Amino acid sequence: MKILPQPIQNLIDELSKLPGIGTKSAQRLAFYLLRCPDQDIENLARAIGNLKKKIRFCEQCFNLSEQNLCPICQDPERDKSIICVVEDSLDIVALEKTGEYKGTYHVLHGVISPVDGLGPEQLKIKELISRIKQSKDKIKEIILATNPSLEGEATAMYLLRQLKPLGVKVTRIARGLPVGGDLEYADEITLTNALKGRMEI
Repeated sequence: MKILPQPIQNLIDELSKLPGIGTKSAQRLAFYLLRCPDQDIENLARAIGNLKKKIRFCEQCFNLSEQNLCPICQDPERDKSIICVVEDSLDIVALEKTGEYKGTYHVLHGVISPVDGLGPEQLKIKELISRIKQSKDKIKEIILATNPSLEGEATAMYLLRQLKPLGVKVTRIARGLPVGGDLEYADEITLTNALKGRMEI
């Protein structure tokens, strides 16, 4: 016997596909949305609809953007001679909260993980190397800021082997971050110390 009307069950099923949302949480969200004013529901639906339509990847660093270049790459105040390599755009959000880093970024969109079928060719590594070679500004330093997980470390080591022949200084953020942790969950002080304590590798 069907307990819930099908539209509610459909919403619960879709919400439960989101990361960190189990069936119980999806049910609570669905019933919360049922009680929301129509305007709030329309605003949410519009925001979700615009997510794929209006967001693209920055042509230079592959961060999320509404234009061809993201605001960081467009900013004339940023030091274009330093590139901080991160796994995804959420890492940029975390690093920017520190207010310490004034260079640019490059988003890999993942890490090397054979278990998940992700090799170097699935990441934005070729684009990073091409960016360094073609840069009008002399690149002085590449900061490897992948997460301190097994996959993050393996990706950093792979990048080091690819970047060393280019004659660019390669550093790794300091170990203020716990092994297996994610940048996006680290506090600003830890990230600031990790950036300041980076070492050449």
